[in-house]
Amino acid sequence: MRSALAFSLRSTSLWLASACLSCCLATEVNQATEAELDSVKGLGPASTTRILEARSKGLFKDWADLMRRVKGIKPAQAAKLSEAGLRVNGKNLAGEDAP
Repeated sequence: MRSALAFSLRSTSLWLASACLSCCLATEVNQATEAELDSVKGLGPASTTRILEARSKGLFKDWADLMRRVKGIKPAQAAKLSEAGLRVNGKNLAGEDAP
């Protein structure tokens, strides 16, 4: 019984740690998988699909290029995605390198 509880606590701790790390790490839009894009707060399956479709025609040069080519990503949404860790060529919306 104790070992099952200890295992459960360890599993929960590992899951929480990975969840915390994923929210703090940058996600590069030009390299991210579908699952990685879906994990960015503010992106769902529809927007992820639009990003992947646009990216298949060429990598995004910068945030302006991303907003121009992906329907639904306007400046306000881009700001939220940038805060959530999305990066274009390693840069946030303000043009700063990812932490």
